[in-house]
Amino acid sequence: MSPKLEELYRAATELSENERAELAGLLIESLDGRTDDNVEAAWAEEVERRVREVDTGQVKTIPWEQVRAELFGRLDHED
Repeated sequence: MSPKLEELYRAATELSENERAELAGLLIESLDGRTDDNVEAAWAEEVERRVREVDTGQVKTIPWEQVRAELFGRLDHED
């Protein structure tokens, strides 16, 4: 690891968990290259549609604990 990278890493580890997560997201986004405006618009529409479905009760959410238990249950049955 280069000295500059080590210095950045040390500084980053002093950030709060939320700040580190935000920094990680920004760094990952920087690797994605140029974004397609049409794709961004399509995702925005999709997110809005899904939020509307939840808000109107058209779809129901499932608690994470239930999803997690079901996933681990599937893994247990694969052995």
